[in-house]
Amino acid sequence: MTDGKMTRRAMIAAGAALGLAGAARAQDSGAEVDRNASAFRMMDWRDHFDSLARGAIICDIASRALHYWGPDGSHLLVPTSVPRTDELTRRGRTEITRKAENPTWTTTPSQRERYPDWPLQIPGGDPANPLGVRALYLSWPAYLLHGTHDTRKIGRQSSDGCIGMYNHHVTQLYGLVQIGTPVVLL
Repeated sequence: MTDGKMTRRAMIAAGAALGLAGAARAQDSGAEVDRNASAFRMMDWRDHFDSLARGAIICDIASRALHYWGPDGSHLLVPTSVPRTDELTRRGRTEITRKAENPTWTTTPSQRERYPDWPLQIPGGDPANPLGVRALYLSWPAYLLHGTHDTRKIGRQSSDGCIGMYNHHVTQLYGLVQIGTPVVLL
């Protein structure tokens, strides 16, 4: 400061310190903090679906985001985790075939092969359950849209094939999505 005025550099430093302090307070309070919203690509449902009669979901692997459009045209955009590798990533058209609250997690045959020490199942409601509080099952076996208790995974390549979300986002989506909602993973 000179003559009671803050320099531009001092203002930037103070603003950065306040931002970091706010983020630290949010993490300390246990609040889930959405990050990287600026990296999301905006999508248009008309590029992928003929109508919104049952709503529509696009999982954008590149920007790690899920877009949901309701039958009324409303739009929900949430950050996601995505598969760790291209080999684990399935792309294409599918649909929601089942919904579950506090789903039981079961290892897939390929997971049992790669990780023989993993449990065969983890019941719903268990904090160690990687599916979080809600799951939306796709027509492809073993591929789901689901929540997670491990919020560090969101925004990262961290799954064995599924699309993960913060629990509060998957709960919101769960209430909106119908069985038969079309889904595109690209």
